[in-house]
Amino acid sequence: MKILVIGSGGREHSLVWSIAASPLCEKIFCAPGNAGVSDLAECVKIKAKDTKKIIAFCKKRKIDLVIVGPEDPLANGLIDNLESKRIRAFGPVAAAAKLEGSKGFMKDFCKKYKIPTAKYQRFNNTEKAVKGIDNYSFPVVIKTDGLASGKGVIIAKTPREASAAIRSMIDKGKFGNAGKEIIIEEFMRGEEASFFVMSDGKNIIPLASAQDHKRIGEGETGPNTGGMGAYSPAPIIDESLTQKILNRIIWPTINGMQKEGSPYVGILYAGLMIKNNQPKLVEFNVRFGDPECQAILLRLKSDLLTAIIAATDKGLKNFDLRWSEDSSFCVVMAAKGYPKKYKGGAKITGIAKLNNKKDIMVFHSGTKKEKQDTVTNGGRVLSVAALGKDLMTAKKKTYQAIKNIKWKDMYYRRDIGWRLKKN
Repeated sequence: MKILVIGSGGREHSLVWSIAASPLCEKIFCAPGNAGVSDLAECVKIKAKDTKKIIAFCKKRKIDLVIVGPEDPLANGLIDNLESKRIRAFGPVAAAAKLEGSKGFMKDFCKKYKIPTAKYQRFNNTEKAVKGIDNYSFPVVIKTDGLASGKGVIIAKTPREASAAIRSMIDKGKFGNAGKEIIIEEFMRGEEASFFVMSDGKNIIPLASAQDHKRIGEGETGPNTGGMGAYSPAPIIDESLTQKILNRIIWPTINGMQKEGSPYVGILYAGLMIKNNQPKLVEFNVRFGDPECQAILLRLKSDLLTAIIAATDKGLKNFDLRWSEDSSFCVVMAAKGYPKKYKGGAKITGIAKLNNKKDIMVFHSGTKKEKQDTVTNGGRVLSVAALGKDLMTAKKKTYQAIKNIKWKDMYYRRDIGWRLKKN
């Protein structure tokens, strides 16, 4: 089969790495890809949002399957457009991708199908929203309705902070159209974790659990990022909690989307808050997380491509995946200044030292090739991931591997996995 993967991050590098190993994969392309992806796939200079060029490329190169990594093209209907041209594609259609693309839609959906989540209200008027704050105790959560690259969530500790957040979103357009409507939500306490499943619209395969670290600073300080590290499985999610997650959150969502007339096909990522062994939904993502994908796929022993094909054929009933009993750990290496201003073009050294190391992978995000060198080309630059007999072993191997990699003004968190000491 000829496969096209859409995206340019560490998530897409790990997808390409996993799919390229399948005997069913004859040729793999990635649009636009990165320096690491180019070692495994042919990178194509087409942006993830350029639907017309993607379709033209698929027709020209007779692509058999398109796998979409990032959320924006999914929310903007790339799958719908591909399927309308009879091109097989893996991911939710736009109506199903609203589970991530519109937080208001997601919250209303949860209310309708009795999925446990935080108390909330929707507003598109500043004064009404400011008055609405009175219905909540502090801290309170203010969210943009639309996609804001993981940065459209503000936890306000005082009425003044909440009011400023509301005005910045609705009046000042800090997040553009994404913030024209907002959600005010009660602050949930507990431990966060993620749970991933693959769905064919009717059936699911549970994939894995993970925990990630969104904040840029050690000690969970500073602004949110796309993610600075992750590990899998999440120690807090045992078999009994898995069943609660499936029965109370995942199945009602899959069945609910069928009833809504938009069967959910693709990866569904449930961001959860767990307290007293009870799960509540924080958010849905309609694709793999980054860097959770890198951690999860390192543990997968089965052929990912076979599973994806089965999902697009509505054939996941009785389908099974094999997983390593080992744990995985992943740390993101970023450019100094991320998620704000940062410089690109710094030469990266040391990756080659890790190329043949057993159970260690370096996945590229913001990188590009310049002559013989690999240079930085984004905020999040690399993800270093390792397998180990347990999470602490995998953590140690990951941080040891990182010592080999150097570039000017690199940054990574040294406290990824701090929760592990408490568990």
